[in-house]
Amino acid sequence: VVIHPFKTIELQMMKKGFKMEVGQYIFVKCPAVSKLEWHPFTLTSAPEEDYFSIHVRIVGDWTEGLFNACGCDKQEFQEAWKLPKIAVDGPFGTASEDVFSYETVMLVGAGIGVTPFASVLKSVWYKYCHDATNLKLKKIYFYWLCRDTHAFEWFADLLQSLEAQMQERNNAEFLSYNIYLTGWDETQATHFAVHHEEEKDVITGLKQKTLYGRPNWENEFKTIAGKHPGSRIGVFLCGPEGLADTLNKQSISNSEADPRGVHFIFNKENF
Repeated sequence: VVIHPFKTIELQMMKKGFKMEVGQYIFVKCPAVSKLEWHPFTLTSAPEEDYFSIHVRIVGDWTEGLFNACGCDKQEFQEAWKLPKIAVDGPFGTASEDVFSYETVMLVGAGIGVTPFASVLKSVWYKYCHDATNLKLKKIYFYWLCRDTHAFEWFADLLQSLEAQMQERNNAEFLSYNIYLTGWDETQATHFAVHHEEEKDVITGLKQKTLYGRPNWENEFKTIAGKHPGSRIGVFLCGPEGLADTLNKQSISNSEADPRGVHFIFNKENF
């Protein structure tokens, strides 16, 4: 059990014969909390890792019970045998393996929908490090939309470590990401602007600056289309229905009639 800031815990588990794909989820039961309740959680580990993990935000009775059952409310280190028994059912869900069948992808995670992308981004990077020449995927544009990053501090940490590893390998270009704080506007953000000249973002500690408000999707699609002429670009969303409509329309309107032109393929159901 790993404790992250803002009342989020990560459970790393091992189970004989457990096999997962990116973007899948499991049902979890903790009999010490409730003998009947099963709760779905998106897997945040990559298939390449020797364990599977979920991140749980403490927001209600059951999660509070799990937090206490795991001894997270205690100061001293908890021995493994003291941890509660956990039952796992799954994994389920359509595999988002399609991410690997494009050279260029746009990944959009909104709010809690950012969780499956932890698995996707880690897996892509493991594949890249292991055998970059056979990996079809060459470029990821990642958009993260959230009201504030507090609940996902662990995700910002993951992006930070990916960013550092990519720089070490001189391939910072592989992943471009944009973080949009939708609960903010420029006026609230002005007092951060003083620090905006610093190398790292003051909110996330990442090199990429945090943006405020919502993306201008038309501009984003046009810019990406301009950079990758004549290619098929996969657009993957995990987020609300309204955003799905917007991205679907943009994918259609920015695809060229000419089969040799640029085409955006929208894949919402894959997550």
